[in-house]
Amino acid sequence: MSHNVKNTYRVSTSGESRSFPSAHAFTDKADAEGASRVFSGADAGAAFRAAGELGACPFVAIELGTECLGVHTGEDRGHEGSNVVGFARFRMGSADPSALIELVRQPNTRDASIAAAKAAFEAAGFKVAVCGDFPGRIVDRLVRPYLNAALRRLDEKLASAEDMDKTLCLGLGYPEGPVALLTRTGLAEHHDVTQALYVALGQEPYAPARRAQVAKAREDKA
Repeated sequence: MSHNVKNTYRVSTSGESRSFPSAHAFTDKADAEGASRVFSGADAGAAFRAAGELGACPFVAIELGTECLGVHTGEDRGHEGSNVVGFARFRMGSADPSALIELVRQPNTRDASIAAAKAAFEAAGFKVAVCGDFPGRIVDRLVRPYLNAALRRLDEKLASAEDMDKTLCLGLGYPEGPVALLTRTGLAEHHDVTQALYVALGQEPYAPARRAQVAKAREDKA
């Protein structure tokens, strides 16, 4: 156990975790008697709600999917916030999780709790970006319309998939083109994420592109 109990945390995993599908330094550092609490897995929110009073914890972190943190904590006219933060390790479809943690705060989340959670993730080797409580957070909000646009231009026969990917890689320095990226990581997963954002935000750029809809329908019939 750490000599400073305030810097310790315990991890409760409920269901499959997209952030931690395998062993990682962050979970290895967990302490069964830790002062803070981390709820990971697909059912992290339910486990948090069943945990009882956690107001004395330096921080409480709930793993999120595309949903807002407020789904689990509640909201109060823009005044919501406590020692509870949301987190998600960015992962594109079936690809391995990245080293990026998106840490979610509400309007009145305690600064000390944000700092404590950020320090815990950074101590395990993560890069941490803090964002407001929006569906999809930072990366998905920015990248999913771009990926949808690429799929739509492919349907319009702007260019072949290979030439579009080549142009973006050579012209903008991207390591991988959008069509190749989605083919590798899963069009059906892209459908699920964009559909959730489209429902939450009501903005047309998030509506799943046709090819993503087809991939999802094929997966459902498999």
